[in-house]
Amino acid sequence: MSKVAVMTDSNSGITQIEAKEMGIAVLPMPFIIDDKIYYEDISLTQEEFYEKLAQNATVSTSQPSVEDVTKYWDKALEDADEVVYIPMSSGLSGSCSTAQMLSQDYDGRVQVVDNQRISVTQRQSAMDAIELAERGMNAAQIKALLEQEKMQSSIYIMLDTLTYLKKGGRITPAAAALGTALRLKPVLQIQGEKLDAFTIARTKKQGVSKMIAAMETDIKERFGGLDNMDNIHIEVAHTANEEAAAEFVEELREHFRVRDEIVCNPLSLSVSCHIGPGALAVACSKAIPK
Repeated sequence: MSKVAVMTDSNSGITQIEAKEMGIAVLPMPFIIDDKIYYEDISLTQEEFYEKLAQNATVSTSQPSVEDVTKYWDKALEDADEVVYIPMSSGLSGSCSTAQMLSQDYDGRVQVVDNQRISVTQRQSAMDAIELAERGMNAAQIKALLEQEKMQSSIYIMLDTLTYLKKGGRITPAAAALGTALRLKPVLQIQGEKLDAFTIARTKKQGVSKMIAAMETDIKERFGGLDNMDNIHIEVAHTANEEAAAEFVEELREHFRVRDEIVCNPLSLSVSCHIGPGALAVACSKAIPK
């Protein structure tokens, strides 16, 4: 049986400390802030990131360099026979397709998973990969199963501000000004590849209710129903919004009668730079087949 190393990137929300505890590798994503390169959880903390946003710094995302990616793979292969690498969704970054191209030089020893995950759902995929490796699956089998299950997740994100969507050119300045004046809270969704509009709420409370209702519909129609909650992971993410996220966890736990842990993590900075602080998100992903 081959020894399989699991690797993901920092978009998963897994910190370097957690990665060591889990026995995996996490590639830090680079950011360019006012023409200087930073690396998530290495030279850039969550707090520093939001401080720079508040100071109106120019923030942009970047793909990891070829050297960084292959260096992490080579290091993993010193102790393992194969690597399963789970980057952020190919619909949100070109880093996945770059990794797929680079893996062709590794004669099948590096399997790049494109299962359309980000943040807490990407984190769950890394945990699933660890479990599958412990079951005795090889890297190619793990990749195949994770990609087979790629549409078995759903994310809804309520924004607190329209400023960053306007900065990124995703909405017009006039629409942003109108939405701000009316205090509207856009709710976005990630279903597979893309970050898309879902609905609009007039208050945070209404936005939370709409996200819970949308998630309940997904669970009933796509993930086996409310009687199948033991096989569904409920997850919460946020952007510099810990207190509201903790309250949201308890509301979800009560609404869906969740007995297992609800993972609650900061949202990926690669997404956060487009939506700003104060956002709140709920995600669910179906457990991998036993």
